[in-house]
Amino acid sequence: MHDDNTANNGEGFRKFLIFLFVDYVLEYLSDIMVSMKIFIICSKAFYDKVPPIKKELEEMGHETILPNSLDNPDSEKEAWQSGNHAEFKSRMYQESRDKVSNIDAVLTLNFEKNGVKNYIGGCTFLELYDAFMLGKKIYLWNDIPEGILFDEIHGFAPITIHGDLKKIF
Repeated sequence: MHDDNTANNGEGFRKFLIFLFVDYVLEYLSDIMVSMKIFIICSKAFYDKVPPIKKELEEMGHETILPNSLDNPDSEKEAWQSGNHAEFKSRMYQESRDKVSNIDAVLTLNFEKNGVKNYIGGCTFLELYDAFMLGKKIYLWNDIPEGILFDEIHGFAPITIHGDLKKIF
């Protein structure tokens, strides 16, 4: 028969072994987890949300690629005014395709815009399409928006993270 002191020592030892095992497993997993190159895509309306998300992804060990005109959100408007809009759009499409071909995943920031829940615009849709066609992982911040492109986006089999960047792996 064991006295209470011996039983407590045995329980403490078991907890210590479990702690060591869990610590070992977490260290092992952190060693094998691969950082990814992630292209953040979104409407210009969401550019203000990019910097903190970029920072968090990079703190997690990922490399981030930023939206084409993040540094100059008015560049499309300027292209319209200068009469070079078609050329500008063509260049942006090619830049996006080049970026998608050199990444592991896209993270789509889809928030509410002008009353449209989880908005994904035309250019972002094209970037999603390129990612799908090139076999890249596709992550959505929020659910697929209802509307004309729902079936197409659903067909890309995106992973919805509901704002939890830890779901990206």
